Amino acid sequence: MDELYDEDYFERGIETGKSCYQNYRWMPEATMSMAMTMIDLLGIKKDDTILDYGCALGYLVKAFRLLHRNAWGVDVSEYAIRNIDPAVKPYCSRWPFPTHPQLIFDFGIAKDVFEHIYPEELFILLRTTLSVRKLFVVVPLGENGKYFATPNDFDVTHINCEDFYWWEKQFQLGGWSVLWFGNQIDGIKDSYYEKYPEGHGFYILEKDGENE
Repeated sequence: MDELYDEDYFERGIETGKSCYQNYRWMPEATMSMAMTMIDLLGIKKDDTILDYGCALGYLVKAFRLLHRNAWGVDVSEYAIRNIDPAVKPYCSRWPFPTHPQLIFDFGIAKDVFEHIYPEELFILLRTTLSVRKLFVVVPLGENGKYFATPNDFDVTHINCEDFYWWEKQFQLGGWSVLWFGNQIDGIKDSYYEKYPEGHGFYILEKDGENE
């Protein structure tokens, strides 16, 4: 499926019927605000390391770095990594080859990513591959094959359309504890809340055994 995340997916997603993206680009005001929201929410300090899993063209990594955080990014899309924002080219690479030499990152970000991954692959990712201590996850929620926020139905790469309980179980099976869950966080996906107040799930996870 990696080849689906091509130029059409990011630049002409609506007109080609691949995604909801159109002219995917750096939007500093929105992205900087989102990064600052994550820093405050998760308590990310300046010497902490961050892995943006599913970094696309690296814009969130760029925002974190402008805010003096040690952020790195990986993505399965060859197109995305080839066209990564020049400001963060040294810090982003194609999965599964993280650029950062550190084996375990303090924080991981998986925003709008896990819905694209088959459950059996997600289990392996969570259990053995994703080397972070705490993980912030944003996923679209749904049931019976339909997302609560209908724009998510238009992305052909979306695989998992499930409710909160399904996702909680996947995280627990993968060896993670849910520290916090919510449907809304001011500063992230604000445009959805008026029409789709329960359209997305926000999770803060901790790897089991981290505090033992």
